[in-house]
Amino acid sequence: MEKRYYVAYGSNLNVRQMLMRCPTARMIGTSVIKNYRLMFKGSQTGSYLTIEPELGSEVPVGVWAVSTIDERALDRYEGYPSFYYKKELSLPITGIRTGKVRQRNIFVYIMHEERRLGTPSDFYLQTCIEGYHNFGFDPNVLFEAYRYSTEGTK
Repeated sequence: MEKRYYVAYGSNLNVRQMLMRCPTARMIGTSVIKNYRLMFKGSQTGSYLTIEPELGSEVPVGVWAVSTIDERALDRYEGYPSFYYKKELSLPITGIRTGKVRQRNIFVYIMHEERRLGTPSDFYLQTCIEGYHNFGFDPNVLFEAYRYSTEGTK
């Protein structure tokens, strides 16, 4: 089985949800995408997390090993390529079990930048908060993204 590394920063940090969507995915580690900002953007159907370049900002990410079948399921869920596109990066990944750091090629979904900032549903926000807890991330990062995204949308 061909294995690829996928990094999640939103609802796919939620282990329960991710394993329903991608049953063969394995949580393998964590990393940080530097010089990107986390924010909620979207359409009439809802606002979801995405990342965009911003010097000095950083986004914590969970790393999953995924199969081709998992990646196809993620493509459908993320509305690839019309809603989100994929970007390939190389990141230092800290292993969940070993704590060892290894450089890995990964892919990440990023929403098309022309989408507007918006307010997520309570359900989506709760799903993301649970995922932050699953990976041991500080949920204040999410709350800051919420504040940033909703200040001008009320």
